Amino acid sequence: EAVYQPHLSSGINAEYGGDDAEEGFKFAPSTFIPGIDEASINYDDIWKNKDESENFPQKYDAELIKELKRGEVEGEIRVQVDDLMRQELKNLKAALQKDSGKKGGKGSAKKKGKKKEKKGGKKGKKEKDLTPDRSIESLYEELVKEGILVQYPKVKVSDFMGEYSYLGTTLRQANIEPMPSLADVRRVITEYGILPMGSQTVHETAPFIKSLLIAGPHGTGKRMLVNAICSELGANLMDLTAENICGKYPGKAGLTMLLHLVMKVGKLLQPTVVYIGNAEKTFIKKVPKNDMSDPKRLKKELPKIIKKMTAEDRIIFIGTSLTPWDGDVKGICQVYQKIILIPRPDYASRYLLFKELILRMGGRISATLDLSSLAKISDGYTPGHIMSAVKHVLTERRVQQLLRKPLTATEFVTPLARVDPIYKEEEEQFKIFYDFYKAGLGTEDLFV
Repeated sequence: EAVYQPHLSSGINAEYGGDDAEEGFKFAPSTFIPGIDEASINYDDIWKNKDESENFPQKYDAELIKELKRGEVEGEIRVQVDDLMRQELKNLKAALQKDSGKKGGKGSAKKKGKKKEKKGGKKGKKEKDLTPDRSIESLYEELVKEGILVQYPKVKVSDFMGEYSYLGTTLRQANIEPMPSLADVRRVITEYGILPMGSQTVHETAPFIKSLLIAGPHGTGKRMLVNAICSELGANLMDLTAENICGKYPGKAGLTMLLHLVMKVGKLLQPTVVYIGNAEKTFIKKVPKNDMSDPKRLKKELPKIIKKMTAEDRIIFIGTSLTPWDGDVKGICQVYQKIILIPRPDYASRYLLFKELILRMGGRISATLDLSSLAKISDGYTPGHIMSAVKHVLTERRVQQLLRKPLTATEFVTPLARVDPIYKEEEEQFKIFYDFYKAGLGTEDLFV
């Protein structure tokens, strides 16, 4: 698991080992390395120096199979021999007790066994199944009818477009920590939200990620990333947003039943994504009077559920937030292991967004369309704003006119001017919140 350190030195200084060069990425010990080493040693011992020049059809090696099966046969025979030896030992003990006149050994052994059973019985109480007589089909149907288990549009992670930050090293040389790029966000979502959930073996071996919080301004693609995770995994999506569960399963008993159904169905039909929109409202300090959705309904139960999750459960809780600073930072840190900030796109990402979206919607890139200037003047606008502007310009009629009237950059200025961009003050609020988040966890900078 890579941990991103702040104020990194440039790659060139680190490569040539300068005195002032600081370390870049620090990788924690991987649990996959021993398996790779074992496979490498196995290859060196068996296949590296094996002459296969006369084995063009690649027939099986009888001696190799015998050697492998010999160990299995030895293991089976050893079990049988051990059983015989235990029986022989038992007969010898019985004969010895008979000769010496000792009795009652078995009774004492039973008493000890009972004591051990009693001690063992106290460990690990199983959770009570509130729906033991219901089939998984009926539980699934109930969640669908209540609108808890919802459909989602099929989206690929690659559809979340964005470039890498090519000025990152230059900014760090000037002691300025750059904001992550959209490509960094896409990479982190893949590493924490998709790869571990896609395989039970990887999920049990890799670092266990139970929950993510995706935070960012309006239009940055938070819900799109949730849909992308579900689409890539083929997962079930449970929506526990306060507005969605308002009025459903009322009371404490109803909430207990709701969470029981979500976790039971989620575990039986893995993988499962549990989505919580406006996640900061769960930990909001003061609920507005006009908010009737009871946003703090999950505040006490959510940490308990996430704490009980094990590596065998391919379930992940994902929250999204527009204003994470409105909630209690400590509470958010207890529930969400990783917080991923989506910044406003930089110049390279805006250039790529305009280019790809125009082509996808039937437009043409010509010499009259100055994409560089368009990307420059759209600083502060989110991918959602850019997509809305492209849709507004490239109507069906405008696409038909492209041959005799090519696109120009000025056509996109008007729709962009109608919406407010993301100002630096709002971006600073996200940075301040993230600093509080790091302080609350007591960790280093882990914009993952």
